[in-house]
Amino acid sequence: MTVRGDAAAVLAETAEWPVDHCSAAAVSVGAAPVTVGDAHRVFPLASVSKLITATTVLSAVAEGCFELDDTVHGISASSGVPVDGPSDATVRELLAHASGVGFRDRVLEKEPRVRRIYSSAGFEILADLVTAAVSDADLDFSTYVHAAVTQPLGISPEELIVNGSAGHGFSGSVDALSRLAAEFLSPTLVPEPLWAEALSVQFPELNGIVPGYGSQRPCPWGLGFELHGAKSPHWLSPGMPTDVAGHFGQSGTFLWFHRGAGVAGVVLTDRAFGAWAKQRWDGFNARLWTALTAGQIQ
Repeated sequence: MTVRGDAAAVLAETAEWPVDHCSAAAVSVGAAPVTVGDAHRVFPLASVSKLITATTVLSAVAEGCFELDDTVHGISASSGVPVDGPSDATVRELLAHASGVGFRDRVLEKEPRVRRIYSSAGFEILADLVTAAVSDADLDFSTYVHAAVTQPLGISPEELIVNGSAGHGFSGSVDALSRLAAEFLSPTLVPEPLWAEALSVQFPELNGIVPGYGSQRPCPWGLGFELHGAKSPHWLSPGMPTDVAGHFGQSGTFLWFHRGAGVAGVVLTDRAFGAWAKQRWDGFNARLWTALTAGQIQ
């Protein structure tokens, strides 16, 4: 059986999952994605939305809108557009969940860089910083996402809906997320040095919690991208490399990728994350990883 056939067989396991609808894809550099389900059906992405926000913020950095170590106050002052958030929080800290901002509210729960506090509010601040930085061009966050990310990648606005919280409010299809995963494997929107930094551990000593999986010591994260590290328990398999990056969402969704191997996996469902997912995802991802990397030197 070919590697593509192996991947298709693993993806077919999702037909037995306790969900009403599921679409999934296996992505490899230089090949068309292998998919199951309706690749154009749109699902709520929940926190997989953070991957889109992070890519947009990195695109803004690449275009010179602001720098990773610029602060909320600095960007607000230079743009003349007030942004609600801790004035000294930096773009880097917000992307890496190291600003001290809490999950829901734009206020500090702890001092910066002392704990990895998973924060959707931090990504809402980031979206407002982008809006402030591009306000002179009469753009807002959603229109900038379209101009800087989705349009260049050929993603239809009907299949990636940027609405609601920049931390958990977007919706998208497997076709859209497969295109995004392919971009993560072979970046065209962000310069290589910046992309390498985005996928490197930021503030590596920080401990934290992965929602649904508990305390992780340490809890590695890049610039918006969760990094596998040695996290356990986790939605990625212990047998997958420490530098696999991605995100999962509480709507029963995930996207992971590994640049070295040139492969990625995407799964979107319509059942909220829970025990059913924790019982399946790490084993499923282990089998999909094996299928996609068969014959490669690990």
